[in-house]
Amino acid sequence: MKFRALLIGLSVAFSALAQDSRDTAFLTARDAFRAGDRNKLERAAAQVGSHELAPYVENYQLRMFMDQGNAEALRDFFSRYEKSYVVEKLRADWIRWLGKRSTWNDVEAEYANMIAPEPDVTCYNQKARLARNDLSPLDEAQKLWLTQLEPAEPCRTVFDALVANQRVTSEEVWARAHRQFEANRPGQAKVTLSYLPDNQIPDNRAIDSAVNSPMAYLVRQPANWSTGRAGREVAALAIQRIAMNDPRVAADELEKIANRLQEPERQWAWSQVGLHAAKKHLPEAVNWNNKTGKLILSDEGYQWKVRAALRAQEWGVVHDTIQAMPPALATLPEWTYWLGRSLKAGGRTSDADALFEKIAGQPNFYGNLADEELGRTVMPPPRANPPSSEEQKAARDNPGIRRAMTFFRLEMRTDAVKEWNWSLRGMDDRELLAAADLAKRNQIWDRAINTADRTKYEHDYTLRFLSPYGEHVRPAARNQSLDDAWVYGLMRQESRFITSAKSNVGAYGLMQLMPATAKWVAKKIGLNNYNHARVNDTETNVLLGTSYMRLVMENLDNHPVLASAAYNAGPGRAKKWRADQPLEGAIYAETIPFSETRDYVKKVMSNSVYYSALFNGKPDSLKTRLGTVGPRSAEPMKIQDLP
Repeated sequence: MKFRALLIGLSVAFSALAQDSRDTAFLTARDAFRAGDRNKLERAAAQVGSHELAPYVENYQLRMFMDQGNAEALRDFFSRYEKSYVVEKLRADWIRWLGKRSTWNDVEAEYANMIAPEPDVTCYNQKARLARNDLSPLDEAQKLWLTQLEPAEPCRTVFDALVANQRVTSEEVWARAHRQFEANRPGQAKVTLSYLPDNQIPDNRAIDSAVNSPMAYLVRQPANWSTGRAGREVAALAIQRIAMNDPRVAADELEKIANRLQEPERQWAWSQVGLHAAKKHLPEAVNWNNKTGKLILSDEGYQWKVRAALRAQEWGVVHDTIQAMPPALATLPEWTYWLGRSLKAGGRTSDADALFEKIAGQPNFYGNLADEELGRTVMPPPRANPPSSEEQKAARDNPGIRRAMTFFRLEMRTDAVKEWNWSLRGMDDRELLAAADLAKRNQIWDRAINTADRTKYEHDYTLRFLSPYGEHVRPAARNQSLDDAWVYGLMRQESRFITSAKSNVGAYGLMQLMPATAKWVAKKIGLNNYNHARVNDTETNVLLGTSYMRLVMENLDNHPVLASAAYNAGPGRAKKWRADQPLEGAIYAETIPFSETRDYVKKVMSNSVYYSALFNGKPDSLKTRLGTVGPRSAEPMKIQDLP
């Protein structure tokens, strides 16, 4: 028996050594590819063997030698790993290679096998169809004229063809340029304006002056500036640029020149003044937006017109503006809800309820609010049966999942997430639950949550709303007198429980602490021997994060909506975004100027309701949690240096 045990032990050891060797070979191959070292790549590839990521090494080889145009080798690879993520990305690069060489028949042939092509790859296919005089791509491009504002190079060619075939008018050229100026893409706007007839194109130097020094431009304009559309449009652009910083000054300047602008230019200029006034929560925003008449606004313009009206309690404007939105925008949960609220405010309760019914039951902020408007409680649905052993095995044996798990093991998280997400395509609810369960068992919390979030009919909210690290989180929340459901709701949104998470702005850990904030909190609570290296330690990160949450709460009326906004955007901004009068918590959340913070607060608050229901076994109320946000005050916060 001892001998047999020894043999088994030796076998395991040799297997581990072989795995380590293949891991090393894979990593060497990857590094060689990145460095462009063909010889080193070939040597490493010979040692990879049956490694789970061997297809990626072969992919590196094919990419390295793509300049040789070996279509046969590529197609052999495509057929062996059909529908995999690595094939999708390699085929996309092959189409780009073919497109740059105008090999249009091959572009079309390969594009037919793409599953989720990126925009530039789609544009290469459109160019291929145009090359054989198929004009249907122009119909497709026309639909993107006002939305694809910064197209890749091959897409630019398709737009060129759209103009050359006289499929866009001068009005549509100006409309696209307006969208680009509004999105702060003046360079792209100048490209768009080059599509105008030569005698109608504004001088690029005038555009640059209006963009960079708008007040000076308005002062120095020639006396005859309003005789042509180009001059009037550039003057309106200068108004738009002033409005970005000071809408009131912009409104004053617009009043001075309004009678020299024609209606379309004047309405667009007022739309920009109104847009930026709404973002700054100025009370004049509603009036200025009303000066836009029946101008077709951008999606952002419509949304901020509604938000300004919400803060002013102008329910008629809310109703009319949402009704004027494009259908794809108007039917989003937020605008369905607020349209319902506008109808309810006007006494049309049954019509309002019909709208609430459309989004009720959705596991999101506005689905929760719609449920409560209909008198229903927010509770997780019945838990689905756990995955069977057969379903668990199918998840483990899925080739894409196996590759993703290997990437996770090698701490290549970005590649792992891409491979994992791709592998979920086409899965039914049972397959998704099995994959989520596998991720949970391996403590890959973010994939467990995101995968469970995808189910349509069978749900497991204990997977959607995981609560790991309870040994650290619950005592810390209790010590700070914080609602643990809110703490978990915030943490879920911050990091998806990835302890090593680092944001693009340098925040760290489970609770995504900025280094300066972590240092400040550590000093405030008397945490001895703190250094930055400790910020990713789970216990330390949770201690600092919950301590900061408590300090923020105490300085913002103990209001979780304000505190959530402060956690993401800073307490000064959360305080500044209050109104002069009490404001419904949902309206405060919807009118947060920063899109990231607005989305963040909604998700944190909705998360909190589900965590509360799971923790306590009874429904919670989102409306109660949102409450009323008190009016702004000139009084300083208790802690002056609160970061």
